[in-house]
Amino acid sequence: MTAEYVQVGRATPSLAKESSMTGPSVLVVGDAATDVISRMREPLAAGSDAVASIVTSEGGSGANVACWLAAQGVDAHFIGRIGADPQGLAQTAALRRQGVTPHLAVDGDRSTGVVIVLVGADGSRSMVSDRGANLTLSPADIPVELFQPPRHLHLSGYALLSEGSRQAALHALRLARERGLTVSVDPSSAQPLRTAGADRFLDWTYAADLCLPNLDEALVLSGQEGAESAAAALAAFYGEVVVTMGAEGSLWTDGGSPVRAAAAPAPSVVDTTGAGDAFCAGFLASWLGGVPPAGALTAGARLAARAVARVGARPPRS
Repeated sequence: MTAEYVQVGRATPSLAKESSMTGPSVLVVGDAATDVISRMREPLAAGSDAVASIVTSEGGSGANVACWLAAQGVDAHFIGRIGADPQGLAQTAALRRQGVTPHLAVDGDRSTGVVIVLVGADGSRSMVSDRGANLTLSPADIPVELFQPPRHLHLSGYALLSEGSRQAALHALRLARERGLTVSVDPSSAQPLRTAGADRFLDWTYAADLCLPNLDEALVLSGQEGAESAAAALAAFYGEVVVTMGAEGSLWTDGGSPVRAAAAPAPSVVDTTGAGDAFCAGFLASWLGGVPPAGALTAGARLAARAVARVGARPPRS
């Protein structure tokens, strides 16, 4: 590949921003993408047309988590890769507008990632992804100077599950371990986990402080058949495990008795895109601030309820 790489936004956060923090800042490594969200008004008709309402917004699981963290006052940094195109510029502007410090490598060959999101009448969604420039995130794109304690690394599993970006993700994990950062990992998606191999993912992320799978991902990783048994099995690999179960709530364990929390009520379920990212950010912000598991689960559920009540995967623009 003959891409030219340019780092954007590598400056250290201002002292004013650092002084307003209530806990350690968070480095998020993962995807940034343009979401094309199609809210289906009727079922898909093979070989014909179906009516939908379509909007475009910024997304990408890692970038979403960073934005929801920043919305809670956390000093959030996002590390990723975009294309040299208008969508990439929009990603940079949107991250800054929502209070995130971007560290984005610009790929001259690949476009910014795009995700087609099909949202059903009940708010459930299916996704078709072209990850674009995200696929070529490289170790050289990881800003080594940011990896200083007491910062925390949050790694989106998408970066690990694709061969092209895997070395960058592993590099970030090594840096965090060598320099004493706490680490959380989000497995991201059940089907790519199956493809990459659960055993490999567990080996790559072994001994992370926190793993945050949804129920489908937890079952794939553990080989178990229920949420509690899956969480207990995964606690042998991670310091703590949080399993999200949608309307059934969430549970936490460190290998002992699990702690459960109910899902927070939402005024309406409009679009579940990014709900897991919002939960992750809500839990992380509380957990890093020393809140006990029950309170952190509740904080995650509340943020997820905010996410599903609106179209798009990120917080409302300020």
